[in-house]
Amino acid sequence: MQWKRYHLTQLDSYSGLPITQDRIRRCLGEQLWQNLAGKHVVECGCGAGRFTEILLQRGALVTSLDLSEAVEANQQNFPQTHTHRIAQADILQLPFQPGQFDVVFCLGVVQHTPRPETTIAALSEQVKPGGTLVIDHYTYNLSEFTKTAGIIRFLLKSLPPEEGLRWTERLVDVFLPLHKNMRHSRAAQMILSRISPVLCYYQAYPQLNDKMQYQFALLDTHDSLTCWYRRFRTRTQIERTMKSLGLEDVVCQYGGNGVEARSRRPS
Repeated sequence: MQWKRYHLTQLDSYSGLPITQDRIRRCLGEQLWQNLAGKHVVECGCGAGRFTEILLQRGALVTSLDLSEAVEANQQNFPQTHTHRIAQADILQLPFQPGQFDVVFCLGVVQHTPRPETTIAALSEQVKPGGTLVIDHYTYNLSEFTKTAGIIRFLLKSLPPEEGLRWTERLVDVFLPLHKNMRHSRAAQMILSRISPVLCYYQAYPQLNDKMQYQFALLDTHDSLTCWYRRFRTRTQIERTMKSLGLEDVVCQYGGNGVEARSRRPS
């Protein structure tokens, strides 16, 4: 629901900042980034299309997938053309023959599935020989277990979507002004973050105006507080899973939201 209501928020063309471009470029690696034109890319968990926008700009032939009605927001932002098609589908039961895509791209998704290793295996089946799998995943960190967000998530995730979003809006209305007032003090932000479940970007993206700060905070806070599954894996675990699937040239490092990884299916 949040992707349909805030369908523009995360688009670089809307924020005016290369937030998504920088992330996708880092995850793809420079060689693939420079050679996306004409590549068949399946984008799993497309949401409203923050990555779709960048992939299409780079000249890729994009198939955007999502389990939810977020595909409608993607369709609104980036209507289907000869270079873009959209399907509502489960990545564990993809409606394609295996081994068809040059790039299987899945950011912000694997950690929200019941069994990440099963999900990675299903994604890897779609990579053609010589093609690339690109994913990311949450990793363990101390702050995750010292914040109130886990308790609030337990309460909110079972609410109807509309009611859950109303609660998120209330939380953002209460806590975001505090984050803004304390944005210049790193120590104060660290203390506040233990109490507040609100995700904010005053330090990461100070260029965003107040309207955009609010939209980003609302969207990402709601997403983090209503996900049913929230899994964690180490860099070593992700690397081991990729190698066990016969993938090669594994690049796996800490960064972004946790672990960012890519690997290649042998030719």
